[in-house]
Amino acid sequence: MVLITTCILILAYMIMGKDVKPLLNRVKNVNWPSNINTLMYKFRPWALKAGRVATRPLLQFYNVMDDDNTSTLDRVLIYAAIVYTILPIDLIPSIVYKFLGILDDGVAMLFVYKKIKDKITPEINAKVEDTLNEWFGVEYELIEG
Repeated sequence: MVLITTCILILAYMIMGKDVKPLLNRVKNVNWPSNINTLMYKFRPWALKAGRVATRPLLQFYNVMDDDNTSTLDRVLIYAAIVYTILPIDLIPSIVYKFLGILDDGVAMLFVYKKIKDKITPEINAKVEDTLNEWFGVEYELIEG
């Protein structure tokens, strides 16, 4: 729970433009492979409820986070965005604030996406499509001609 809280705090600080170096020191020795595997275990049930379209960007994030070339800061931001999206607890609860409650998830996702979009390679997109097809069945595109 400390890792989740620290990562979400780092994401919030980054969005607000605050210095995150002191907080990053708290996560410099995290065993990312273990946390990435645990995250996938928790992510899949959420994904099956949320659907293919909602799952795609989070799978892109997940695969960037799993890449050996991804920096610790980017891993922290991705981890925070995924966890914040799939956890039922939000800073702005959607049950009370409707649209605003969804908006905070969107802001987190958009911020992280803009930061890591150049790391989403064709290989990562292929992995994402393979996972989506495994979880939701093969999606066929109609070719109009």
